[in-house]
Amino acid sequence: MIRTLTLTAAVALGLASGASAAGADDTHITDYSFSYEGPFGAFDQFQLQRGLQVYTEVCAACHGLKYVNFRNLSDEGGPQMPEDQMRAYAEQFFMSDYDSPENFDLIDPDTGDQKTLTPADHFPANNTQGAPDLSLMAKARAGFHGPYGTGLSQLFNGMGGGEYIASLLTGYTGETKDEAGTLLYENEAFSSGYINMAPPLYDDGVVYADGTEATIEQQAMDVSAFLMWTAEPKMMARKQAGLTGVIFLTVLAVLLYMTNKRLWAPHKKTARKD
Repeated sequence: MIRTLTLTAAVALGLASGASAAGADDTHITDYSFSYEGPFGAFDQFQLQRGLQVYTEVCAACHGLKYVNFRNLSDEGGPQMPEDQMRAYAEQFFMSDYDSPENFDLIDPDTGDQKTLTPADHFPANNTQGAPDLSLMAKARAGFHGPYGTGLSQLFNGMGGGEYIASLLTGYTGETKDEAGTLLYENEAFSSGYINMAPPLYDDGVVYADGTEATIEQQAMDVSAFLMWTAEPKMMARKQAGLTGVIFLTVLAVLLYMTNKRLWAPHKKTARKD
């Protein structure tokens, strides 16, 4: 039984790894260095704030963020926006998709206009361009072109959804082609080689308040880190809980070992005399 289960797990792992490797042969994913990686990594608060700015000024025109509440922007371990700034940001946020059922609670029933958003409200969904919601994008792309969500590339290579998104945003070659009346853009990180999303980032496309140079790569890394946070806002809490659990289990194992030695020591001495 155990042998069968072992063989089954090995075959499944081999197939999944093979699928992930097959995707890697067709695409180019750069192994970017993010601060949140590793067991002791943590999100960079200022990078998340820059990523929020890139999302707001560039991505929000086509992509929604419906699983994130405005109040989460002030959470510890996230962008940690001051309360007053977070409220002002929510109040000034513009909703472009009035027809989405997911946004009905954000519309004033009396006027039909967008109501003044509060920290309790979620980011509006945006289906006007048929673009995917970005709330869980980084998590969904953790397995690249293998089984989505398995995170095999992240587990074995230290590369996850953040690397995929950053590589996608910086992977445009400048080549285009027309296919059935649709203009496609060549992208080295996309599975088919061509994507119908035009390059969204340009050098100095945004002006960072902290003075950071807004290169394409910098913007891509910032918004990728922010999207990883939206997908896993409690990552830091999980890491802390995991580390606490490991320390507790280590101490418990040492105590059990010493207790076991003390309990059996007299019996071992008696056995030796006999």
